[in-house]
Amino acid sequence: MRLRHLIVSVLLPLAAGGCAGSQSALDPQGPNAASLAWLIGAFTIVCGIVWLLVMIVVGVALLRRRGAAEPADTPLAEDPGRERRKGAVVLAAVLATVVIVTGLTVISYLATHSLTAASGEPLVVRLRGYQWWWEVTYTSPSPDRFVTSANEIRVPVGRPVRLELSAADVIHSFWVPSLAGKQDLIPGRDNQLTFTAERPGIYRAQCAEFCGVQHARMALVVVALPPDEFAAWLDGQLRDAATPANEEEAAGREVASGKACAACHTIRGTPAAGTLGPDLTHVASRQTIAAGTLPTTRGSLAAWIADPQGVKPGNKMPMVPLSADELRAVSAYMASLK
Repeated sequence: MRLRHLIVSVLLPLAAGGCAGSQSALDPQGPNAASLAWLIGAFTIVCGIVWLLVMIVVGVALLRRRGAAEPADTPLAEDPGRERRKGAVVLAAVLATVVIVTGLTVISYLATHSLTAASGEPLVVRLRGYQWWWEVTYTSPSPDRFVTSANEIRVPVGRPVRLELSAADVIHSFWVPSLAGKQDLIPGRDNQLTFTAERPGIYRAQCAEFCGVQHARMALVVVALPPDEFAAWLDGQLRDAATPANEEEAAGREVASGKACAACHTIRGTPAAGTLGPDLTHVASRQTIAAGTLPTTRGSLAAWIADPQGVKPGNKMPMVPLSADELRAVSAYMASLK
């Protein structure tokens, strides 16, 4: 008895812990996620009640059969009253099934319909999936205010955000459980997803469709900021890369602009203008690199630059041969790009 109580006391907190956190569909932080959480709860309650009723009926039937066996000499004897009762039970079960399925269909439609509904002028963000990272583009009525980033979405609290979803290579799926449901990114087809963050915070998102060997390391975070902080951040993202503050950073800028890095990455304000990889203009302002694989620190940047295949095997970034001095310089420069 004590062992059972101990097991329950350990397992229940562990199970409850899965219902909260930055990546939980049961911890909604916006109206879209709240609708889905309500839908999950409704399905769970209805299905639980149905299961319980079925178990009760099965149990009663087994007990009755055991206590009232028919005589062996009349195995096919008919009881009209009993047959009518059986027919009534079957009819009631059919009607209940129709009502339950119809009801679940209606509430499912109402809940999922809210995923694309939004009141007010939304912030439009283009999210494009690659193997295995995310390109994030903040649009604007004025083309010169477009901002391109990677692996992190910042949004203003209280304002609807409409994601325009696309994929460059294979099918991906965007899912930020605390804010919205899943939506696929399909090559050749554009999808949309709308959500609103009700309070400031950091919410983890993940690719929810297997897309290759590094699928599990294709994450990103959604950072919800107060509107004034978001506006200030967006203005900062429009600026060119920071000017090197010392000789080491200046040397790193020369390495990043002169080596193969410049063929794949853009660093605005420098000769680097590649479009195959993430925009690095403000890479150090992001919380992670390599799509959530490493925290953004100078050490992580150096490890990633030195051996990207060792950190994330199979990714599309080749290893660029650098001397120890060049690696120190370019990691210092990258760490300054905030």
